[in-house]
Amino acid sequence: MWHSSPPGSIYDYIKVASFSIGPDGLIDQWSLRAEELFGLTAAQAVGRDPVDAFMPPDLRAGGHRKVAEILDGKEWTGLIPFRIPGGGGAHGVAEIYVMPTQTETGARAALCVVVDVRALRRIESDLAASQAIFGQSPFGFLLFGTDLTVQRANRRFATVFGGAAEEHRGRTVHDYLPPHEADRMAEALRRVLDTGESVTDLRITGAAPGSRENRHWSINLYRVHGGSGRPIGVAGLGLDVTRRHLAAREAAGVRRNLALLNEAGHRIGNSLDLETTARELLDVTVPGFCDLAAVDLYQGLLLGDDDRPARPQGPGVPSLPGQGARRAPSAPLRRVAFASAVSDAPLSGSGAPVSVGETHRYPAASPGAMALRTARPRLVEAAAADDLVQSTLIVPLVAHDTVVGLAQFSRTKGSEPFGERDRAVAVELAARAAVCIDNARLYRREHERALILQRSLLPPGDPEAAGLDIACRYLPGNAATEVGGDWFDVIELPGHRTALVVGDVMGRGLRAAVAMGELRTAVRTLALLDLEPAEVLTALDEVARGLGTHGNPQGCEASGGTQASRAALHTRDTDRSDRSEVYLATCVYAVYDPVTRRCTIANAGHMPPVLVEPAEDGAPPRPGLLLEVPPGMPLGVGGEPFEEVEVELPEGALLALYTDGLVESRDHPLEDGLRGLREALADPVRPLEDVCDHVLNTLHTRHGEDDIALLMARVQGLPVDAVGDWQLPREARSVGRARELARAKLPAWGLEGLLDTTELLVSELVTNALRYGEGEIRLRLLLDRTLVCEVWDANLAQPRRRRARDTDEGGRGLQLVGLLSAGWGTRRTHRGKTVWFELPLPMPGGAGGEAVTELSAEQLLSMYG
Repeated sequence: MWHSSPPGSIYDYIKVASFSIGPDGLIDQWSLRAEELFGLTAAQAVGRDPVDAFMPPDLRAGGHRKVAEILDGKEWTGLIPFRIPGGGGAHGVAEIYVMPTQTETGARAALCVVVDVRALRRIESDLAASQAIFGQSPFGFLLFGTDLTVQRANRRFATVFGGAAEEHRGRTVHDYLPPHEADRMAEALRRVLDTGESVTDLRITGAAPGSRENRHWSINLYRVHGGSGRPIGVAGLGLDVTRRHLAAREAAGVRRNLALLNEAGHRIGNSLDLETTARELLDVTVPGFCDLAAVDLYQGLLLGDDDRPARPQGPGVPSLPGQGARRAPSAPLRRVAFASAVSDAPLSGSGAPVSVGETHRYPAASPGAMALRTARPRLVEAAAADDLVQSTLIVPLVAHDTVVGLAQFSRTKGSEPFGERDRAVAVELAARAAVCIDNARLYRREHERALILQRSLLPPGDPEAAGLDIACRYLPGNAATEVGGDWFDVIELPGHRTALVVGDVMGRGLRAAVAMGELRTAVRTLALLDLEPAEVLTALDEVARGLGTHGNPQGCEASGGTQASRAALHTRDTDRSDRSEVYLATCVYAVYDPVTRRCTIANAGHMPPVLVEPAEDGAPPRPGLLLEVPPGMPLGVGGEPFEEVEVELPEGALLALYTDGLVESRDHPLEDGLRGLREALADPVRPLEDVCDHVLNTLHTRHGEDDIALLMARVQGLPVDAVGDWQLPREARSVGRARELARAKLPAWGLEGLLDTTELLVSELVTNALRYGEGEIRLRLLLDRTLVCEVWDANLAQPRRRRARDTDEGGRGLQLVGLLSAGWGTRRTHRGKTVWFELPLPMPGGAGGEAVTELSAEQLLSMYG
């Protein structure tokens, strides 16, 4: 059937032209293609000699001979160089086919068919390149027609999918791929054919014929056009990227595991709590690493029991590096954490599901018991009856060669099973968690010990003092540890006097608490010697300088003391490079006498006390006053004397001693904190406990940066009728006068039961003052919770108790005082010394005094035995 061929046929590419030569050897016909090839119109070419028109002059003689031969009836085919007319001297090569013809009159003529050699060479090159790309390509190459069937396949494709390349003609993608992948591929082919948009790196997964192993291909598709530009099909290039896919998946797994370990480093161990640390491990691993997980810790570890027997050693029992992991595998464990991304059902522990908080044991032959006993992880494949779990990694938690528990990581069916890389990651995660858990265990143990130490060193919650109403608060800087270096103390002194102490060891934690305990013990010991406040601080400074261990100098964090004292410390510390570890502390020591209502205060680099005087009737409350006490240097610096001041405290006044954590903060200057404290204490009439709470709630203390100790005392003083004070001349009759005064005073206080004992002991003390003392004698009786008798004289020499021989007539006076009194002692004063004794008050019914006398009578006889 006749029809018109569409543009773009082969003839359009090779450019075939024709012309004819008449009997006269001249051109008599000239085609349109000849016009395009030679650049001459028919009017320019017809009637011309083709040799003279197109051939160079040096070739024309041979050309005329060839034309003559052709006109004689001889065919000829060959390459003829020609000069392009009007081409600026350009030359070309034409392949010419010359066929003899006859005119209608029988004359000889010729028909010439001309092909441009340049076009033929281009076609040959294109065919060779196409064959090289399609046929010799190392990648699978397919050409799909417009009906999406295979028109051509190369050898590489046939090698992978079998058969010869020609056998794949007419097939579709459904003949090679699984249904879902084939549909994706067909849809991509149709989209490329319709839109002309190429598709690059389309990932297709499927198995080659005769193989069950899935392969991964990267497919590139582009539309192919004919010479006229119309689409004639789709070309597809396939690259096997299975190895690349596996390497990428391996790299992604490594990156995921590294990210998991990095996240574990940030999230595990943020708390020093055993259970919280276990939950942090599961928060990291579920669902990023596994689908279900649980942590079991030894029950004894949770209860603070550190008695962990060594793990059995012997043939067949592998050991860890070092000393071997320790923990009896048969000891009970407690499930402390569980997490699941798929089910709330608990994991099994000893054959049955174990809930969080439940205690259990692993059977001896179970994988869990084996992991605990060998301290090595175990991979357990789930039984066929298990519809949920596919495999489980059981990993012991080992820290410092000690097994502290067990972690289980499970993956459900449908997830990728655990591999060797997963085992290594699980061991690393468990090791990190185990170290944090063991640290939490050690911290809990040390914390409990530190709390015992701290609480044993602080005074009881309601300390009592003669003539004072006491209230106190202690807040450690770290609420987690509850230990610090701040302390306060209330110490009873002879004569119903009271020592008030507040100190601050520079530093935090257990070291500061231990140093605080040593200094507090030293303060109590020095207080019993009844030294003046400045002398107490001087002796305490020597104690602080003796603390520490040999080694490199290391100063404590300067978290206490005034700013001025810290600046002085910086200068002095440069001269202490040969010292051992430095323990520095600030301290204020005050002694209150309820008889005189006078307070003697000495300061060692501490914050100044605050005194609030009671307001007059109808007057507004007065703000607190900072007592001007010379601050001195902190304890441990040494070399500087301490000064003391004496302050008279009015009845109802409030005295506040505190550490710098109450008034010092990074958010405001120290002066603002001191002003806030003075304002918070402006109403001393309210109950003292309420005043303490008001101060802590009002001040912006930023609690947590430093410890806070607060000691408040409201002055009450002893009533005038509770004090008997007399001056006695230095003469023998003063002994009798002293007995008379005591006998007259005690009945007024209702202490008739103590008359005989008091009279005897007063007589002994006054007699000693007359015999060994100097100047006038002063007798003072004080009534508060006990009865105190004091005898003063001007001699500084301290009396010494000695044991008299059987033949001695005297020397037993102080022995009598020691036997008949609840306590006695001496102390130096500014003008001499004081000797005192103390008697307990009778119990209701008058039994107290007689019991002391009867007991003392038996001991009295022993002095002469």
